[in-house]
Amino acid sequence: MASRNKNNNWDRIQLGVRNTERLIRQRDYNSAMVKARQTLEFMVRMLADRDRTGSMNDSDLKEMIDILYQNRQITKTSCDRYHKIRMIGNKAAHEGDNSASNADLAFQMLSQELRVFARDYQNRRSPQRTTSRAAGSRSSRKGRRRSGRRRYRITPFDLFKLLIPVICILLLFFVIRLLKPKTDETESTSAPVSTEVPVPVETTSPIETMVPSTEIPSTETQPVVYRTTDVLNVRSEPSTDGARLGKLNSGVTVEYVRAENDEWAVILYDGREAYVASQYLTAE
Repeated sequence: MASRNKNNNWDRIQLGVRNTERLIRQRDYNSAMVKARQTLEFMVRMLADRDRTGSMNDSDLKEMIDILYQNRQITKTSCDRYHKIRMIGNKAAHEGDNSASNADLAFQMLSQELRVFARDYQNRRSPQRTTSRAAGSRSSRKGRRRSGRRRYRITPFDLFKLLIPVICILLLFFVIRLLKPKTDETESTSAPVSTEVPVPVETTSPIETMVPSTEIPSTETQPVVYRTTDVLNVRSEPSTDGARLGKLNSGVTVEYVRAENDEWAVILYDGREAYVASQYLTAE
């Protein structure tokens, strides 16, 4: 029964990715983002080995993704992509987001994680086959090693063939030793003695030349100006659940402070720090 549910979830995941792509082609971006989040739920359920029916709320899905990362069932990159797909789907479901860029981003991340998920899913389904192959390859290697040892046994005839060159080299060495003293004596009596005194050669040291150093003028960095690219909510916390302090129109210059994380930036709003979505800010 559990294997049947896993197969059903796997079919739902593949169908969900295809439906997400189809909705994007139909320019129904809001439904595509919601479908991407639903497909993510099926992937998380299969990784957690839970067969619960119905949809998870946002807190359950977020907690389950963090647990998968803590148990090392997914990597840090996969964990970040899961949360990004989850937040894009929540924005589409609760705020009516219908932007093509967010829909394309959710589909691209979902497709990348589907390839990783499919590889891990196939490895989990056939662990015995891989172990049997590994055991078979080890036994075959051992058999080849044993047969190789038996095949290359050294016989007395092989030793005799190896000794023949050694004996020849020794005989040649003794013959050279017998003939060498006579040649040394003749060379010592006939060699003339040179009385030339070597003349010292003067060397000149190279002249060092000084190369004038060139100074690079320093350039002052200009301050970066940030503007909004769309109507933007200002919140008290880096989350869509944070209280909304106000709203900024498109094309408004903001006092940028720093980046809080990959999704939120800190600005000065009415003299205090507040948070806005960094994807709607552009630097000039």
